[in-house]
Amino acid sequence: MNPALSRLQAYPFERLRALLAGSRTAEGLPVIQLSIGEPRHEPPEFVLESLRANLHQLGTYPATRGLPALREAMAAALQRRFLPPAAALDADAMVLPVNGTREALFAFVQAVIDPSREPVVVMPNPGYQIYEGATLLAGAEPYFLNATAANGFAPDLDAVPQAVWRRCQLLFLCSPANPTGAVLPLAYLRRALELAQRHDFVIAADECYADLYLEESQPSASLLRAAFEAGSPQFRRCMVFHSLSKRSSLPGLRSGLVAGDPALIERFLLYRTYHGCAMPLPTQLASIAAWSDDAHVTANRRLYQRKFDQVLPILSDVLALERPAGGFYLWPDIRGDDAEFTRALYEQANLVILPGSYMARESAGVNPGRGRVRISLVPALAQCVEAAERLRAFLLNRRD
Repeated sequence: MNPALSRLQAYPFERLRALLAGSRTAEGLPVIQLSIGEPRHEPPEFVLESLRANLHQLGTYPATRGLPALREAMAAALQRRFLPPAAALDADAMVLPVNGTREALFAFVQAVIDPSREPVVVMPNPGYQIYEGATLLAGAEPYFLNATAANGFAPDLDAVPQAVWRRCQLLFLCSPANPTGAVLPLAYLRRALELAQRHDFVIAADECYADLYLEESQPSASLLRAAFEAGSPQFRRCMVFHSLSKRSSLPGLRSGLVAGDPALIERFLLYRTYHGCAMPLPTQLASIAAWSDDAHVTANRRLYQRKFDQVLPILSDVLALERPAGGFYLWPDIRGDDAEFTRALYEQANLVILPGSYMARESAGVNPGRGRVRISLVPALAQCVEAAERLRAFLLNRRD
């Protein structure tokens, strides 16, 4: 067996199940699940219609590169959302379909890392656990960049020692960030690109929450635009990851894309050809419909905006939190033991959330998730409001 498997830590939700095991919940209240970042809005009917209409295509092997029409729809969606008219995103050379960002993020690390050179992968902390797991299984060492309130939840790139940058082969960025909701501005992304050029590493930008910004006038930026504005129309050393899971409320479709540097795309395609992860044709055809429409994306985003609009006033005087710039998570400071808080909330209010320390690692002597919790505003609006009222009552009761 691969010895690196022994270095993997328990998945956050495994730890959560162990934490809540044996708990007795309050009678008469339905449990509201707020721990998992699984979108639960109704998926677009026109996408489902396409999927149903093309089920007969399951009798055909799909190509790893995907249908030309799919890559064109993906490229056009990225162009509309992130790039100026002068930029050109080549659908044939710069875009690939993937089976969701989770699969692609993991696979990309395996394709990029050269384990013979003592590689380091730099990543945000807290962050998506796939970054760390993929790094370890690729034979690299993770280097955690703490994202805290003190740095606006934007990891300080200039605090990384030069010795680490010299060994770095890959930098993970996530914007809007999971779990903090922080959005990285173009200036930050350009600084990351300067470092990538100087030290010759690749940037993997996880942008799966990019369409869930919470102020309509302030859409989150993409690494693609930062690269273009920095004078790199070929997006050198850049790969961005997008998904229909959050954008279109289609987590079960397992449909996403990667886009960027054509040299990286070419080698990643070779890897994926052997990896055996082609997207089924019905999924591709349904994905074309989803990527080609923006109206449902706007409607989906506004549902999340309404949730924050109604939930935050309920909690503002009992919990230390701020409206995030993007995503659908609350990341409050509960000023106590986050695991104990999570279990007590489950037992007394039938609410399931995630301890923040489960999403982070000890780095520079601290776990930046300790004392915080992640609350996913993914249920229906009425359930989110009810959950906020229960949480408020729970907090007021703990004060007494």
